[in-house]
Amino acid sequence: MANLVTSLCCVVLAAVVVAYAQRRSQLVARNQYERMGSDVTMQCGSLDNDASVSWKVNGTDVKAQHRLEGPRLILTQVDLSHNGLYSCFQNPHGERRDTIFLHIGIPPFELTVNCRSNTYPKGFYCNWHQQQPTYIPTTFEVDVQHNQRSLEVQKDSVHKNRCHVRFPEVFSSFPYKVNVTAVNPLGKYSTTISFEESTIVKPDPPERVTATPIRSNTRRLEVSWHSPATWPDIDSFPLKYFLRYRPLIREQWQHVELSDSTSHTITDAYAGKEYIIQVAAKDTEIGTWEVDILIETTTSPIPSSNAPQKAEPPVGRAARLLTFFSPLLLGMLLLFM
Repeated sequence: MANLVTSLCCVVLAAVVVAYAQRRSQLVARNQYERMGSDVTMQCGSLDNDASVSWKVNGTDVKAQHRLEGPRLILTQVDLSHNGLYSCFQNPHGERRDTIFLHIGIPPFELTVNCRSNTYPKGFYCNWHQQQPTYIPTTFEVDVQHNQRSLEVQKDSVHKNRCHVRFPEVFSSFPYKVNVTAVNPLGKYSTTISFEESTIVKPDPPERVTATPIRSNTRRLEVSWHSPATWPDIDSFPLKYFLRYRPLIREQWQHVELSDSTSHTITDAYAGKEYIIQVAAKDTEIGTWEVDILIETTTSPIPSSNAPQKAEPPVGRAARLLTFFSPLLLGMLLLFM
């Protein structure tokens, strides 16, 4: 008798658990992704075509243009304002039968892909971005080919739209082909670029740029810098440097190209004038100047001081104030005080 009671209790408990699980499955929202500008149909669970239901979005009545066809809600010409949590309730008791999270977006479009090696000869990295937003979660698949084989691709831990690849060999004559495929629930789109190894070698800007006024000569300014810390082997792969400068009041630049030197003395500066000084780095044999990330510095007159003024390396493009001391200018200031 005890065994029979126990068995009946287990059957009842199992039935309750199944019913609860079914009820919970109905309450969990499911995702539905639809294309912007289209007409969207949402089905209320597995109800029959003659079922009578009512719909709510985010807890309120659906106010957007729509129509009802049995258990289906049809929205027309959807846009981002239609995003939301939709729930359907079966009449006449108002029991909730389904919950749908509607996401409106567009399929992936062409990507802009760029690759660069600032750690030559170790490897290179590639960045990409969508030319227009998709408004829904989009992932990216990257494939890199070289000499008819796939290379290992390491996703960046910080930037989701960046990956890193090690060079399989140095001074290769075979081109690299990078394919980036954007994927979301509405579709996918692939963009492919090809390049030679030598065309993507672009060192980071020089670091710890220092400008030191020379007191004995008001037209001289000593500029020095260090090679970028990201460049792994300066001895085997030396850099040359490009320096340009101009006073703020003029548009014309003065240019200097230096090999194996991390300093230069400007001999034609004007005392008391603010200057813009830019320094870039390039491998002596291959690659190009990274014009967009020149380190930029501004010099200006200050009270008496012989200490060099420093500019920290920027991320991208930045400006830092440096000083160009003029004893003549200071003497004139003291005269009129």
